[in-house]
Amino acid sequence: MNPQERQSRLVGALLVAAGAVAFSGKGVIIKLAYRYGVDAVTLLALRMLLSSPFFAALGWWAARGGDIEPLSWADRRTLVVLGLVGYYLASYFDFLGLQYVTAALERLLLFVHPTFVVLFSAMLFGRRITRLDVVAIVLSYLGIFVVFGNDLATQPGNVALGSFWVLLSALFYAAYLIGSGRLVGRVGTLRFACYAGLISSVGVVTHFALTRDVSLLFAQAAPVYWLALLMALASTVLPIVMTMEGIRRIGAAHASMVASVGPMATIFLGAIFLGERITAVQVAGALLVLAGVLSISLQRK
Repeated sequence: MNPQERQSRLVGALLVAAGAVAFSGKGVIIKLAYRYGVDAVTLLALRMLLSSPFFAALGWWAARGGDIEPLSWADRRTLVVLGLVGYYLASYFDFLGLQYVTAALERLLLFVHPTFVVLFSAMLFGRRITRLDVVAIVLSYLGIFVVFGNDLATQPGNVALGSFWVLLSALFYAAYLIGSGRLVGRVGTLRFACYAGLISSVGVVTHFALTRDVSLLFAQAAPVYWLALLMALASTVLPIVMTMEGIRRIGAAHASMVASVGPMATIFLGAIFLGERITAVQVAGALLVLAGVLSISLQRK
C-alpha cells in the first residue's frame, strides 16, 4: 500500500469514527432539549424540518448526471414505506424512549439492531443461524441485561418503558434495513437515505399537524431551536455524508469496526453533558454488546 492509499484509508477511518460519534450525540442533544419542556413530537418535527433542505440538496446532488437509474413506481412505493418505517417510526419511538432512559442505555439498545436483522432473515428468508450468530446474540443481549439491570436499580423514572420504546425503534430500523437491501444497491446509498429522510419529514410533520397545535413550533425556548439545528446538522445530515465517504475509502467491514466507538462515545458524552455516571457495570455491559454486534456485523455484507 503506497502512502497515498494509506492516507486515504486513514481519512476514511477518521470520517467513520467522527460520523459514529456524531450519530451517538443525538441522544445527548435530545435529552438536553427535554430539559426545556419540549415534547417528543414537537422536537422531532423541528429536527426533520431543519434537516429537510439538506436532504433535498444532497438527494439532488446524488441524483445528478444522465447515468442515474430512474425510480419506477414500485421503487417509489417501497421508498415511501421504508422511509416511514425506518426514519419516521423508528425515530419517533427513539424520541419517546429517551424521555425515560439514559443516553448511554439508548445507544446500546439501538446498537443491537444487527441481531434483529439476523433473526428477521432467518424467519422471512430461511437464512441459517450459525453457532457464531448464537454466541453473538447471547453476548449482545447479556450486555443489554447487565446495563438495563444497572439502570433499573440506579436511575429514576420508568426505565422499562423507555427501553421498550428504544428496542421497538431498533426493531423497526432492522426491518428498514431488511427491506432496503436490493433498492439501495440500485439507487445508491446516499440518494436512498436522502429520499427516505424527505419522506420521513412528511410523515413527522403530518403527525405533528394532527396531534399538536402549530403554534408550538414557534413557542419553544431559544435553546430548543439551537439544539434542534445542532441535531439536524451534526447528528443527522453530516454523519450520513461522513459515513458514506468513509465506507467508500475503507469498506463496510472495517467501517463496522471503527463505528463501534459510537456507544462508548455516548457513555462519555452523557457523563460530560448530562451528568450521567460511568460505572464499571455499564462499561462491562457495553463491551459485551460491542463484542456480540461486531461478531455479527463483520461476517456479512
